[in-house]
Amino acid sequence: MKILVLGGGGREHALVWKLKQSPRVEQIWCAPGNGGIAAEAECVAIDAGDVGAIIALAGKIQPDLTIVGPELPLVNGLTDAFRQRNWPIVGPSQQAAQLEGSKIFSKEFLERHNIPTAKMCGTYDSPAQVYSALSSVAWPVVIKADGLCAGKGVFLAPDFAAAKDFVARVVEENELGPGGRRILIEETLEGEELSFIILTDGKRYAPLVPTRDHKRVFDGNQGPNTGGMGAYSTDELLPDDLRETIISTVVEPTLQGLAADGIRYQGFLYIGLMLTNSGPKVLEFNCRLGDPEAQAILARLDFDLADILRDVAAGQLDPSKLRWKPGASACVVLTSGGYPGKFENGKRIDGLTAAGQITGVKLLHAGTKLSGDAVVTNGGRVLGVTAAATTIEAALASAYEAASRIHFEGMHYRKDIGAHATRLKAAGD
Repeated sequence: MKILVLGGGGREHALVWKLKQSPRVEQIWCAPGNGGIAAEAECVAIDAGDVGAIIALAGKIQPDLTIVGPELPLVNGLTDAFRQRNWPIVGPSQQAAQLEGSKIFSKEFLERHNIPTAKMCGTYDSPAQVYSALSSVAWPVVIKADGLCAGKGVFLAPDFAAAKDFVARVVEENELGPGGRRILIEETLEGEELSFIILTDGKRYAPLVPTRDHKRVFDGNQGPNTGGMGAYSTDELLPDDLRETIISTVVEPTLQGLAADGIRYQGFLYIGLMLTNSGPKVLEFNCRLGDPEAQAILARLDFDLADILRDVAAGQLDPSKLRWKPGASACVVLTSGGYPGKFENGKRIDGLTAAGQITGVKLLHAGTKLSGDAVVTNGGRVLGVTAAATTIEAALASAYEAASRIHFEGMHYRKDIGAHATRLKAAGD
């Protein structure tokens, strides 16, 4: 098999890492890839969101399978263009990708199909409408930009002043681009978060191992939201009764709702959940593997990923083939100083060889590129230091030991990834 992977972050490096382990795979291309992926696949300098350029590339190299990492190609309709040409691809259609591409579409879908979620206060097209609505809400509230905002479009507003500042930046100052043109306000949910990701061929589905990620930039869940500062996976995150509740109240109603709406969904579906006192509720959908959840999930994979994804593209998924290593995994994200705000690229990264020698550790590159013989920073999230072990404590210890060996100017990472793992058994209470 020859495989094309689209994207250039840590999730895509994790996909390439596992695809490369398949005896079926003889060649992998990655567009655009990064400094770490370049050691394991042929990187092609094309923007993954440029549908025309990707079509041209695929027509030239003729991969046996294409796997879409990030959301932008999905929202831009790449999979539809591939299927019109009968080219095998893993990823939902443009219509299905609205579950991620529009928070308002997603919320209306959840309400229409009676899937548990936060109560919606309303949707708004102008700052004046938002400010008027905010005068009569119960604080705190969650404010969401409707479109794609690279993980920065959701804000938990404690009071009117903070809410007004966020709305002014997003809507009036266009800080997050066109994704901020419409605004959704909803109630705040309390509880532990859980990432529940499934793989589906449009008929059958298979849940992946559970994960929990950390969105805030600083320890103790402080500071602004990011695309994700780290994640961990252990089966203890998901007691059997909670798993059954999620499948019966969220997963199956979602798939049935999509079918009822005439939307065939194929690929990864990420369901972000809040485990509230009244049961699990949907916070958001993503139409692809999460990042950094993918790094933690794929570290526990115990099957041929290329084989399974080929089956998904062909509509022939066999859920019993998905097997997982027992134990746990963790991913600690190393970021550029200043992320998720302004930061500088081009900082030399030292210590990669020493860090990679620790047993059970895989260094997954996100925002890196090659500069001569050096690897330098090229993004906000730079590296995902990922480790698998028999226990969550051991996985975290290995990941942090590896992180301590890596250095670049301004490097920042959270020191408390998985810190509440000792309270896992209470997560579903």
